[in-house]
Amino acid sequence: MAQPRIGQKVVVDVPATTANLGPGFDCLGAALDLNNRFEMRRIEGGGERFELIIEGTEGSHLRGGPENLVYRAAQRVWKAAGLEPVALEARVRLAVPPARGLGSSATAIVAGLMGANALVGEPLSKEKLLELAIDIEGHPDNVVPSLLGGLCMTAKAASQRWRVVRCEWTSAVKAVVAIPSIRLSTSEARRAMPKAIPIGDAVVNLGALTLLLQGLRTGNGDLISDGMHDRLHEPYRWRLIKGGDSVKSAALEAGAWGCAISGAGPSILALCSEDKGQAVSRAMVRAWEAAGVASRAPVLNLQTSGSHWQPEDAE
Repeated sequence: MAQPRIGQKVVVDVPATTANLGPGFDCLGAALDLNNRFEMRRIEGGGERFELIIEGTEGSHLRGGPENLVYRAAQRVWKAAGLEPVALEARVRLAVPPARGLGSSATAIVAGLMGANALVGEPLSKEKLLELAIDIEGHPDNVVPSLLGGLCMTAKAASQRWRVVRCEWTSAVKAVVAIPSIRLSTSEARRAMPKAIPIGDAVVNLGALTLLLQGLRTGNGDLISDGMHDRLHEPYRWRLIKGGDSVKSAALEAGAWGCAISGAGPSILALCSEDKGQAVSRAMVRAWEAAGVASRAPVLNLQTSGSHWQPEDAE
């Protein structure tokens, strides 16, 4: 284990995620086959220098500096490994737009952790990186599938350890993600929620979660339809998404089994069979267009491999 040389680089690919999946508030999330790519390189300078270069139309508001999320995550790795921080540059090919409910901040955290760990010879295990990622993000439902891939249920056990269960998602189920041009911060979405919820709503969510997981495992559309309902956060957040109700209705009318807010929003996730994917996508885009909001709605698969890195000479 040694400090990286000046100019040493690693490339980290990190998938988008959809969290709060249906009734799985703050515990269920899935990785999607839409990646951010981070080229991380040691540069000259002290341990407070971090340069950020964004490639793509999104993210022009993002800045470098020591408070950047990528660099803060990298510093956590070096601290845990007993190493002094170094100056870094990150060149980011941004495919996961910020503030859209697709885990953009989780990609930054995971990239910072994996990239910094790789640059110093991987002294930290994946389990330790997962622990750090959850601590930085504050909740597990984005960072866990972002790091591990697949559909992940994460909960804190009686032992106070985080436990991760990889759940099955058949390839027959497709995810249509309608991504609008409007943004919604997670903090604003959090403020919209009540401090307490009725016990009846919690019970409904528990039952719906069981149905959804079985539907995703088997491809049973009826179970997915009955399982994609939430009473913990969505009743309070739909009003924050311009045209959101119309987009949801359009997706269901076009053949989607179920529809939910992706993460904290404003992106909207629809689950459907492969043969309905393009029709659902067009219907969601048209509904948002009618509300005066530009959007795109890719039909995506579950991404099962999670984040991975490679040295600069492997490309």
